[in-house]
Amino acid sequence: MSAPRLPRRRLLAASALLPAVGSGLAADATATATATATATATATATATAPATATAPASDAAAPRAASPASPITLRFAWWGGGERHQRTLAAIAAFEARHPGVRIKAEYMGINGYLEKLTMQMVGRTEPDIMQINWAWLAMFSKDGQGFLDLAPYRSVMALDQFSPQDLAISSVHGKLNGLPSSFSARIFLWNRAAWARAGLSLPDSWDALMAAGPQFRQRIGARAYALDGELYDMLLLAQTQIAQRHGTAYLHPTEPRVAMSPEALREWVQLYQQLTTTQVATPLRWRASLGGAEKPSEQQPDWVSGQWAGLYTWDSTVRLRQATLDARQQLDIGPFLMLPQARASGIFGRPAMLLSASPRCRHPELAARFISFMLADAQAAQLLGQVRGVPAARSALAAITRHQPLPALEGKAWQQIQGFREAGQIEPPSPYFEDARFRKFLRDVFERVAYQKIDATEAARRLRVEGQALLNRIG
Repeated sequence: MSAPRLPRRRLLAASALLPAVGSGLAADATATATATATATATATATATAPATATAPASDAAAPRAASPASPITLRFAWWGGGERHQRTLAAIAAFEARHPGVRIKAEYMGINGYLEKLTMQMVGRTEPDIMQINWAWLAMFSKDGQGFLDLAPYRSVMALDQFSPQDLAISSVHGKLNGLPSSFSARIFLWNRAAWARAGLSLPDSWDALMAAGPQFRQRIGARAYALDGELYDMLLLAQTQIAQRHGTAYLHPTEPRVAMSPEALREWVQLYQQLTTTQVATPLRWRASLGGAEKPSEQQPDWVSGQWAGLYTWDSTVRLRQATLDARQQLDIGPFLMLPQARASGIFGRPAMLLSASPRCRHPELAARFISFMLADAQAAQLLGQVRGVPAARSALAAITRHQPLPALEGKAWQQIQGFREAGQIEPPSPYFEDARFRKFLRDVFERVAYQKIDATEAARRLRVEGQALLNRIG
């Protein structure tokens, strides 16, 4: 049976606003920015694989494939930085050594242009056999679950038992397993303990404590000091978190393409964003724009490096990068996740950092499924890859990388916090449309107008409700 054809109109529409790349991809680029690979590179892995590590019992679910009668080539595409590229090539070489006659053609590049290139390949039906994708792209490329290969029929050669039911569910569309997650990432509060001490304050353990900190920072440290820094998207996500706790719902419904917040909640969302940036709590957009661009990453800002800016509402996957640029006087810590008393929801924004998926047109689907399982759940691959795609979601891979050395202290603390909320069922999957490139452009436009006082909270709330729903109707 021929593979289902992706609707060309839908994919062309999806590519119309591609320069506004989704946040999961942007966050991952930040997490891997310690490497400076930005140009496209295409190569075949040639590294020599090290001796095979002892695999956990669950790896028996993926038996070694017999050598094919003729060589088989599978294309594998991913984005990332230099370390991810090098480690992935080493893992590819290990897979090839384990499967004589199989060649994995590596197609790797930096973040810039990856989504645009993949979209054009999907339109032209020339996409790679296996690809690294942002979780939110499932809604763009696979609305009916047929845009990517359903991996479930190949469970006999995969270690699906190493993934939680939550991971399998969030990677499925209409009952079809469209990929497997490399890791799960969520927003956390990352504080500079030394900066808070200079302001004479303890780390905030409530929203009230955070909102009251702005004047204290100004008085004790100076006019350029703020309790929090973040790009526009970070700040609107932070404000949404509190409003979701208060009203019990995020802006968008998690499974339906519709605005879920009431008009009252939408207005409060905008007002809280305004309050954060006008009371010395968070760096205002105007001020960030004057310092080399509103979207300049925090770790590149001198005021973050020197401790003038004392915290971030950021992805847990960025902890190492944020820490790397601080001067010696600063000390980072993971704070408790701020919750309103009697909160109706946690408001935590979390989803898979990325997925490995396969093309429905792949000529060797079982081999592609076997390779995905190897990359994400095999002990040898885990030791070669480390955390270049986040803290592994697969239990076997996590056990392999922590067997001799635990996770770094801050990353381990963040991971434990997130896992605690997940195990308690307190992280509801977000709407994938929230991270759609077109929808992010819309949100940016509305909140920029608020930041520059071109529209008030009432008008912004109206746009978020009326124009947001109209956009959802077009892309949903």
